[in-house]
Amino acid sequence: MSTIAENIAKVGARIREAAQASQRNLTDIGLLAVSKTKPAAAIREAHAAGLCDFGENYLQEALEKQAELSDLPLIWHFIGPIQSNKTRPIAEHFDWVHSVDRLKIAQRLSEQRPAHLPPLNICLQVNVSAEDSKSGCSPEALPELAKAVTALPNLHLRGLMAIPEPTDDIAAQHAAFAHLRQLRDDLALDLDTLSMGMSHDLEAAIAEGATWVRIGTALFGARDYGQPTH
Repeated sequence: MSTIAENIAKVGARIREAAQASQRNLTDIGLLAVSKTKPAAAIREAHAAGLCDFGENYLQEALEKQAELSDLPLIWHFIGPIQSNKTRPIAEHFDWVHSVDRLKIAQRLSEQRPAHLPPLNICLQVNVSAEDSKSGCSPEALPELAKAVTALPNLHLRGLMAIPEPTDDIAAQHAAFAHLRQLRDDLALDLDTLSMGMSHDLEAAIAEGATWVRIGTALFGARDYGQPTH
């Protein structure tokens, strides 16, 4: 068994144990493999081991990998910050976008989504830790943004995403994820998605209701940021 396949099995076991511990249905928790900076060959290997959903942060890198892997039935998620001049290729080439944090971006994605494709699945990114360095709308701005996005014709608002401030404090991990869940529930918009939790805190995220855990390092190993990321 390859290293990536071994890692997928280990992460799968962690997800199963976390689901059991919180009495959640395993089928409600998706594993999103974060493949940024990793070669197409690693994605091909992960797909052979059973994964279909892959998250990318850097547009040009992602498009190159999508072209190389076009023979595989992959589901592509854009999870990085979005610049206005990048919305068209994102709208054309992705199935999910987890990182929408302002209405202008959502409007452009809706306008530029090709008519032959289904509505683009959207998560609104919320800055739950109020970090200056993080993308995401404020919790206070979320209700107005969510209401506006639900009215856009070519988008399907699925839920919320967050990247809380990293911490080894388990209670703090739970608090940040519980905050995002409460924000979703308070919207009362019948949203089914919470994109939260990474390699170091997926257990806390699952306990608080994560439906996508975004896992990179635990699957593919440490990232090489020495390559251009466009």
